[in-house]
Amino acid sequence: MKKIIDIFKYFFAAVELFILMMILANVWVFALTNGRTYTRISKIPPRECALVLGTSPKMRSGISNPYFTARMDAAALLYHHGKVKKIIVSGEKSQGYDEPAAMRNYLIYEEGVPAEIIIQDPMGLNTHASINRCRDVYKQTNIIIVSQGYHNLRALFFARNNKMNALGFDAQDVSRYQSYYRNHSREFLARVLAVLYYILGI
Repeated sequence: MKKIIDIFKYFFAAVELFILMMILANVWVFALTNGRTYTRISKIPPRECALVLGTSPKMRSGISNPYFTARMDAAALLYHHGKVKKIIVSGEKSQGYDEPAAMRNYLIYEEGVPAEIIIQDPMGLNTHASINRCRDVYKQTNIIIVSQGYHNLRALFFARNNKMNALGFDAQDVSRYQSYYRNHSREFLARVLAVLYYILGI
């Protein structure tokens, strides 16, 4: 009986340690990115380039994805207020699916952004890849990252650890109950993975 009790003690101690480590990982991300994100266009300092992180332009129902349109609105706002000179739209491209092309078309035809300043990155399969390719492929380190605020923190963590002079401009979040809590819960875990990537040097 004592052995069983000891096993349970070790198990719960391990669970508590794991939860503590997840919390500390999130605290680290918040600490490193504190004061680097903006919600008001008048407050954000200019940078050479905006990096817009991809998401699906349509929801499963076929209607426009509000996360997508909010990011495009934010990117266009940066350009029209003279905060950036170039825009990289980074997302997934596969057979019959092309996030960067959809982002580019929306910026041109809905937001009035000149086509010649938009660069498409079809290999931005995730946040980590988009940040690394922005630096290594497109040679842009002086950037403003555009996504929703909960996502920008992790993106900035990657960028800051890659010695990039990065800021975040927060697109409008989506306040639907299910989307809000699902995205924030997922992002809590994703920040833990981001810290693990950094520790392992990935």
